Amino acid sequence: MPAPTAETLAAALRPVTDDPGRAALLCDIDGTLAPIVTRAEDAHVPDRAARLLGRAARRYGLVACISGRAAADARRIVGVGGIAYAGSHGAELLEPGSTRAHISPAFASWTDRVTGFAAERDDADLRRLRVRIERKGPIVAFHWRGVPDEEVARTRVEGIAQEAEAAGLDTHWGRKVLEVRPPVPVNKGQAVRELVERSGVRTAIFGGDDATDLDAFTALDALVDEGALDVAVKVGVRSAEGPAAIVEQADQVVEGTEGFVAVLEVLVGE
Repeated sequence: MPAPTAETLAAALRPVTDDPGRAALLCDIDGTLAPIVTRAEDAHVPDRAARLLGRAARRYGLVACISGRAAADARRIVGVGGIAYAGSHGAELLEPGSTRAHISPAFASWTDRVTGFAAERDDADLRRLRVRIERKGPIVAFHWRGVPDEEVARTRVEGIAQEAEAAGLDTHWGRKVLEVRPPVPVNKGQAVRELVERSGVRTAIFGGDDATDLDAFTALDALVDEGALDVAVKVGVRSAEGPAAIVEQADQVVEGTEGFVAVLEVLVGE
């Protein structure tokens, strides 16, 4: 699927832009707004994208970022205070202007067990391989992007995944990252559904680049089928490492984070 022209994007997004007060702009962060970097803590959303999001927040009925990161970390990276942040794949919700995120009690109850599991694997072998551990409250991520031997590191992380599942924890694979999570159902699709239903919007757009974003695509389709939304637009952000399904299931496909900036420009009328 070729990248759309500005005219194609404008036509595809017209159901959203025609009545912005009853429309939602929802998107992922890493790989969609923020370029993928070797160390997750170094990620940032470029000023241009952040300014466009801030403008969108003043125009649209709902603007929210939905991320695997903790909600507070997501807000720090994006740098826009006037929008909502669903963190930990929807287990957390940080409302615009709030100082603390609400965390699902069922999800939060597993925090000590998940962090304890990660601490037990933070050994000399893992450090030698340069695998980095990112602690995100009830979720712990093992990153091997950019380590000296990514193949050997992935093999070690695959063993950690097996150990996590044997311990009764959930696992999820992303772009050179393994997440170990509580065995509590949560995904970006649930976050999309909750945000849409509570806001009363009638149209929505979601942009994403990775496997976890496919749940958001599925939720939008279901909300349209149920009559909860009139129209939904799924924007896939294409990348060399992203799953093929992102392109296959999207209504519109853009190239990388710069391509999603073009989407934001159309949404705010630039």
